[in-house]
Amino acid sequence: MRVLVIEDSDRLRQSVEVALRKSGYAVDASASGDEGFWKADSGVYDVIVLDLMLPGMSGIDLLARLRERKHKTAVLILTARDTVDDRVAGLDAGADDYLVKPFAIDELIARVRALIRRANDVRESRLAFGDLAINTSARTVERGGKNVDVSPREYMLLEFFAMHAGECLSRSQIEAAIYDAEAEPMSNVVDAAVYALRKKIDLPGAPSLIQTRRGMGYTFATPEAVESHE
Repeated sequence: MRVLVIEDSDRLRQSVEVALRKSGYAVDASASGDEGFWKADSGVYDVIVLDLMLPGMSGIDLLARLRERKHKTAVLILTARDTVDDRVAGLDAGADDYLVKPFAIDELIARVRALIRRANDVRESRLAFGDLAINTSARTVERGGKNVDVSPREYMLLEFFAMHAGECLSRSQIEAAIYDAEAEPMSNVVDAAVYALRKKIDLPGAPSLIQTRRGMGYTFATPEAVESHE
C-alpha cells in the first residue's frame, strides 16, 4: 500500500515517513504544495497525508484541485488549526479524515489503516480465507489458529492480495503497492517476495492461495474458492 506525505516540517515529515515504512507502507513525500500536487496528480496512492499550511499551493487548494480532477484517493488532513471552520473547510474540500497537531504517530497509522479499509470496502478488521485469518488492525496473520510470523513488507503484500482477492494483479501493480517510487527494486523482487510469502502461509500438499498467471501476474484466492477446496 502506498502513502504520499505532504508536509513542510522536515522533522514531522521524516518521523511520519519512518513510522509508515516500519509498518510496511511504501512512502513518497513532498515538502511543498506544488510538488505535492504534482506527485498526487501523477501517481497512484492509497492515502495522502496532507498538511494544510504549505509553501506554494495550500493544502486546501491542493485537495480541491485533486477532487476537481476526479481523484478519489483518501486524504487525511494534518493541521495545527482546530476551529470548527477549519475542519469544515477541509471536509468540504474533500478530506476523508482530520488529525490535529500534535498527534500520536500510532493514531495517524491507525487512521491510515482505517482509510485503506474504507477505500477497499473492507468493513471488518478481520479477513478470513478458510483457516487463514488476517487482522488488519493488529496486523497479524494466523493459519489454522497458529500465528504466522511475517515481516511488515510480507504483511503488506498479503493484505494487498487479500483486498484484491480474485483479481489478477500484475507484477508492476504489486511493485507499485509495496515499494517506494524512488526505490529501484531488482527485476525479480516481486517473484521473490511472493515465493517467501507462499512458504509462510501455504499448507503442505494444498493448493497455494497465490496462483501464478503466466505472463500476467498473480491471483489471490477468494474466500469462496478457499472454502470449496477444504
